[in-house]
Amino acid sequence: MSSQQVNQPLPPGFQLDRYRIDHQLSQGGFSIVYLAHGEDGTPVAIKEYLPNSLALRTEGSAVPVIHEEHVAAFRYGMKCFFEEGRALAHLKHPNVVRVLNFFRANETVYLVMQYELGRTLQAHIQKHHERLNESFVRNVFSRLLNGLRDVHSRKLLHLDIKPSNIYLRNDGTPVLLDFGAARQTLSSDSTMLKPMFTPGFAAPEQFRSREGLGPWTDIYAIGASMYNCLSRSVPQSADLRLDQDRLVPAARRWANAYSQELLETIDWCMKLKQADRPESVFVLQRALGGRRQANYAQNWLSTVRRRLSNLIS
Repeated sequence: MSSQQVNQPLPPGFQLDRYRIDHQLSQGGFSIVYLAHGEDGTPVAIKEYLPNSLALRTEGSAVPVIHEEHVAAFRYGMKCFFEEGRALAHLKHPNVVRVLNFFRANETVYLVMQYELGRTLQAHIQKHHERLNESFVRNVFSRLLNGLRDVHSRKLLHLDIKPSNIYLRNDGTPVLLDFGAARQTLSSDSTMLKPMFTPGFAAPEQFRSREGLGPWTDIYAIGASMYNCLSRSVPQSADLRLDQDRLVPAARRWANAYSQELLETIDWCMKLKQADRPESVFVLQRALGGRRQANYAQNWLSTVRRRLSNLIS
């Protein structure tokens, strides 16, 4: 079965459990996401487990065809996906995607999520051709870390943090989307599924065995995402950095454009050795939030001094 095949989405108007499909929102190698409406008319986003490399659904059919040699891998991945939904359903944090329901149908699994109005951080970066200001970057990631801290406190990892998985509501608050724990687990047990992490944002340990994964793995991705906000391009992949590190440190690249504190925090997160990174989200929050407050205080004092100087003169 070709890994390049594309599954047909469920058609508009399709009745899926208590929800009616409106249209497809996105499709990747692992799942399809739809906009749907519940019985009361409430819009929801529904993610369907349907890896291209293992299953094929043709037009006019709701149930995918799974070749016998792929059944075990497909079912194992479906179990992981279902467990991911169960774990996320217990998370009720404003900065983490809200899973409302999860169920089995059409011989696969679906996650029903709260539908949010807004756009991804990646889309925001692409739309704004001018450099993103520091207060925006600090505000987005400080809030996002509140959600990630809650995730880690429940012994969960995200493993695929990147600007396209960070959603900005219309009011500017960030939401962490698309957890990759199930996919990462599946990739370690099956040669049929390629690792689902994203080069440029994935930590070095994600290119090796799963034994070295931890909160520091997500922290690398946070640093890479902040770096991406400043550079507007994907950082050098960590596996290539291990061979020849050509990534220009943020503290050197943007020395005169952003505070040294922010730039050093980004570089700290992106250290190749996991022991050299912040050991927890809490530690990173102190660096990002604490220094921010110090900067604000310094700026406030500078403003006061300038105004006093103008009054005296």
